[in-house]
Amino acid sequence: MGVLVGKPAPKFKAKAVVGNQIIENFDLDQFEGKNVVLFFYPLDFTFVCPTELHAFQEKLAEFDKRDATVIACSVDSCYSHYAWLNTKKSHGGIEGITYPIISDINKDIARSYDVLHADEGVAFRGLFLIDKKGIVRHQIVNDLPLGRSVDEALRMLDALNFFETNGEVCPANWNTGEKSMQPNQEGLKKYFSVQS
Repeated sequence: MGVLVGKPAPKFKAKAVVGNQIIENFDLDQFEGKNVVLFFYPLDFTFVCPTELHAFQEKLAEFDKRDATVIACSVDSCYSHYAWLNTKKSHGGIEGITYPIISDINKDIARSYDVLHADEGVAFRGLFLIDKKGIVRHQIVNDLPLGRSVDEALRMLDALNFFETNGEVCPANWNTGEKSMQPNQEGLKKYFSVQS
């Protein structure tokens, strides 16, 4: 797996579904100036996947508060996405999801983000935090059976926003309102002296 952190996020134009509308030319560039949480999932109409899509939807207002756009992507067609969006949650569907779901039918996007599972032909559960300038600032990739933590995605977004606003770095397990530190030896000493 390649590491994209610190590099420009690979650009793409693809079909996507937003609500009940199919978008022919969905372009990552349209989100310049906003943080983007782009996450890949293996397939529509599966098992762990709808739990993740609903979990992101449940916290969508929290992402909005942080000026971040959530985008999902899988190797399914936009027609499969559309059908899944019109399937009730109680039947394993994702009815009610309002953020964009990209169709990566040619698997080019998964390849460019280096999350394509070559043997299965689907994407691993990759998540990428892309900053307002289009740079990847955080990535995590889970194997197919391991669902992600939406709260952790929010925590990383908070850490990025805090760093960009204050210039201080965020130590292990940092959450909003907790102690940060100056990125130097004195800052580290001060941080540990307060923790002791």
